[in-house]
Amino acid sequence: MAHFYLVEELAESSPGSDVIVTGPEARHAVTVSRVRPGDALRVGNGRGLVASGEVREASGDRLVLAVTSVTGHPAPARRLVLAQALAKGDRDELAVQAATELGVDEVVPWAAGRSISRWEGPKVAKGLARWSAIVREATKQSVRPWSPSVSDVAQTTDLVRRAGSALVLILEPTASRSLAEVDLGSESDVVVVVGPEGGVTPHEIEQLEAAGAVAVRLGDSVLRTSTAGPAALAVLSVRLGRW
Repeated sequence: MAHFYLVEELAESSPGSDVIVTGPEARHAVTVSRVRPGDALRVGNGRGLVASGEVREASGDRLVLAVTSVTGHPAPARRLVLAQALAKGDRDELAVQAATELGVDEVVPWAAGRSISRWEGPKVAKGLARWSAIVREATKQSVRPWSPSVSDVAQTTDLVRRAGSALVLILEPTASRSLAEVDLGSESDVVVVVGPEGGVTPHEIEQLEAAGAVAVRLGDSVLRTSTAGPAALAVLSVRLGRW
């Protein structure tokens, strides 16, 4: 099993130094994962820095890693962004989890026209905290040097603005162009827009396309909102040479 933990406040590290993990992260490592002295372990800061070494101390809520090597991973040249519509049940959360494991760089909660789930008032902070926790755990599970960011809740107008500086792709089963064939260009970030269970409304597609977004389809089947985004990210990761 790969042991990988996040210490966001870790600014730098070098071979021969110690990285100290405390609090819930250390407690989970010691009591749940049963990390013990002598185990090999990696600690990252979610911003590209990963320190590897051997556990020298593991007790209670404190873990000390004797660092043997440090690697700095550059950020991807082109970012992949998932604009995931809020969806009923846990389907949006499943999408966020899988997207993180597959390499997404930013997750945008989208209050789509057909979203049954609504984040309003106190639900906004609660929802963002929940998605951030999912991203954090999925980052650790997949041993990613870079942890995706979770943006504030976006309205359709916010996605329209993104189309001015990024390639925005709307996943739409009736689109004439397929994701495998659409021109991705060579420079801008790529934003994948995924609707809720009822799909993206014609008005939303019209607004986004007027701003330069492109509607694309994934094969001939209709995927759930929890599946469509991760599937598209997998295709894009291959096409962009990230995999």
